[in-house]
Amino acid sequence: MRVISANVNGIRSAYKKGFYEYLARADADFVCLQELKAQEADLSEEMKRPHGMHGVWHCAEKRGYSGVAVYSRREPDAVQIGMGVEEFDREGRFVRADFGNLSVVSLYLPSGSSAEARQQAKFRFLDVFYPMLAQMAAEGRDMVVCGDWNIAHQNIDLKNWKGNLKNSGFLPEEREWIGKVIHQLKWADVWRQLYPDVAGYTWWSNRGQAYAKDVGWRIDYQMATAGLAARAQQAHVYKEEKFSDHAPLVVDYADV
Repeated sequence: MRVISANVNGIRSAYKKGFYEYLARADADFVCLQELKAQEADLSEEMKRPHGMHGVWHCAEKRGYSGVAVYSRREPDAVQIGMGVEEFDREGRFVRADFGNLSVVSLYLPSGSSAEARQQAKFRFLDVFYPMLAQMAAEGRDMVVCGDWNIAHQNIDLKNWKGNLKNSGFLPEEREWIGKVIHQLKWADVWRQLYPDVAGYTWWSNRGQAYAKDVGWRIDYQMATAGLAARAQQAHVYKEEKFSDHAPLVVDYADV
């Protein structure tokens, strides 16, 4: 079973850069997208059902902003659009699709880098999302939460960690929160479980030559419940083409 998570930084832009063709080759069973920057009415049929896949969407009310989606080879048994928290549901940050005993979530956790007000919104999101993660873990299902978590957990997860100790995305409170998700709620960071010593950057600033010099951050995760995480076999960050400022995170899991 192959699962891909990709922040496309505008789905229409990514499709113009070859993302549709990439999906044809990637042979994924599930694809989680973040930062669609589009309303459902703006999407072409190719974007809604690429290569015959089913699509589930949670678009932001604000045009050209945020939004998440899940593509799947088969139709979901059940779908949850949003978190049930109006402040964040207006921004299109959470969609869940259930398939038998498997649940696939696409998550776009807020960034706090643009202003202090957004950082406070990010902290509010963490406060309401933590009990949701606890509840989902307690369901006893195989579950993976894919997406742009906008937090680098450890020093290995960003190149310039010393220069970012006081910056959003690497604040002590944010890192502690991710640590609790892993160590207290027992969600597995699948990449780090597979590759303890490999940086695995998934995002690069557009400033300077961050991408060319690989001065990146690992802020895109697949967080899985224990049973599913134990079936993770291999993973890679796809960098052969550049669809956005993020790169797709691809994980292969053994089938049940």
